[in-house]
Amino acid sequence: MWPWGHLAVAYLLYTVGIHRRFDRPPRAAPAIALAIGSQTPDMIDKPLAWNFGILPGGRTLAHSLFVVALLVPAVLLVVDRLEARAIGVGFLIGYCSHLLADIPPAVLSGEFAAAAYFLWPVLEQPPEAPVAGILDAFLHYYALGPYEWIQFGLFAVAVLAWYRDGMPGLGLMYTSLERRFGTKS
Repeated sequence: MWPWGHLAVAYLLYTVGIHRRFDRPPRAAPAIALAIGSQTPDMIDKPLAWNFGILPGGRTLAHSLFVVALLVPAVLLVVDRLEARAIGVGFLIGYCSHLLADIPPAVLSGEFAAAAYFLWPVLEQPPEAPVAGILDAFLHYYALGPYEWIQFGLFAVAVLAWYRDGMPGLGLMYTSLERRFGTKS
């Protein structure tokens, strides 16, 4: 799944959950943490595999359930000490939704070997075509088929939901950038 698809899935799951549980839209900082979490597995695995050749594939280390088993309690421990549980939960929902959204459709028809990366390094990574980086993948390896168009559609729905929610996170990011770089008069 492409970055915008992961972001869309994460935000739609999160906003529905927040609205149902608290009857309000998501807050700014957890929404930003959610967005970061939704991209983190690929920000770790893809460069380490495609650019540096350290990992055997773009879905290995950070896509492994063994890493998730260590990550969840570690994040919760840190955010509880910082009294920022909502931010940690936002990050973890983004991270875990990424892994769920990456489940290949073949798994639904019983081809469980397609999801062997969940148990990496215990199970070997399925062979992956060599990729010279994200731009190379975008330009040469992935055509815009129905799956990609569905992701664009999900992203459009997520943007509408985010707008309806008051665009949580945008004001906080703008304020942070303004403080960091100042304003021009």
